[in-house]
Amino acid sequence: MATVGKVLQESFFVGGEYVDTCRGQMMHGQIYVERLMPEKKTHPYPLVFIHGMGQTAMNWITTPDGRPGWGQWFAAQGWEVYLIDQPARGRSACLVDSGEAYVALSTEGIEQFFTAAADFDLWPQAKKHMQWPGDENTGYVGHVGDAVFDQFYASIVPSLPSIKSEPLVKAAGVALLDKIGPSILITHSQAGLFGWLIADARPDLVKAIVAVEPSGPPVRSGDGANQPYRLWGLTDTELTYEPPVTHSSPLQVERKWMSGDADLKACWLQKGPPRQLVNLAEVKVLVVSAEASYHAEYDHCTAHYLSQAGVETEFLRLGENGIHGNGHMMMLEKNSLEIAGFLEKWLLKNINQPMIAD
Repeated sequence: MATVGKVLQESFFVGGEYVDTCRGQMMHGQIYVERLMPEKKTHPYPLVFIHGMGQTAMNWITTPDGRPGWGQWFAAQGWEVYLIDQPARGRSACLVDSGEAYVALSTEGIEQFFTAAADFDLWPQAKKHMQWPGDENTGYVGHVGDAVFDQFYASIVPSLPSIKSEPLVKAAGVALLDKIGPSILITHSQAGLFGWLIADARPDLVKAIVAVEPSGPPVRSGDGANQPYRLWGLTDTELTYEPPVTHSSPLQVERKWMSGDADLKACWLQKGPPRQLVNLAEVKVLVVSAEASYHAEYDHCTAHYLSQAGVETEFLRLGENGIHGNGHMMMLEKNSLEIAGFLEKWLLKNINQPMIAD
């Protein structure tokens, strides 16, 4: 165990199983976990950070322009922090010759959706993006050739598609919570899927989920019949509903406009008496959306879907709370620690935290 400032740091692996391959017995599905333990722990429940597509725990360790990440910041505030690399990603080894198809993100896609959204203006809120860091004197902040962009893109890794990652992260996340006890999940983007699954499997061990722009919207991404359909609404992997959802008894859904704002998308919600996500009923959820992200169009749909299914959910837009100009990768942007402070205030207000003995 090493000391980073006044934060103790250690790492370990959890989960996974041995499988037989053409090269012999190997391990599959394990996750690398980095633990940050403050010198004086002041909060009883640890924070478990789970990154999104193309990312690793690097998202939470530092920003691409060298500032402290959310992991270090929360640890400095007295929170015990766990940072993971998803299975078959980063320091969580992939299975050699598994034949799995990986998703790779191009520089063009990163520029358009993460770092230079205002320059492409692909969705109504994109022109508000102004928080990505970089050297303003170069004239290409957020683009290839800017040192901050290049540092960020160097950190991006190939990923399993979500439908393959869901059961792996669920199993590994459950193994982690079984080891460390009741926790709060901080999920981002693709990892939003995994937060619902882990809480469904271990509702007694998940005190809250802070879903930072979780993968969505629920059910379908659009109104066309050819749009991919998520059988369990939020995920492609089974969730516990009452009455149960099955292939022979799927969700009944309809598309509704939940706002008069033309810049917001209509939402797929349950039709008729909604089936309830009974294992998430006691888990408090915060869904957070940035002002300029492509998620700004539809994150409200995730919050509405959860509430309809009996999950105590609060939806907060950063822009409506005085935090402006952020994109999807808000934890890396210029005002990232202001956002961290905003999230901590919600946690302190909403999570009943028993006293810690001296």
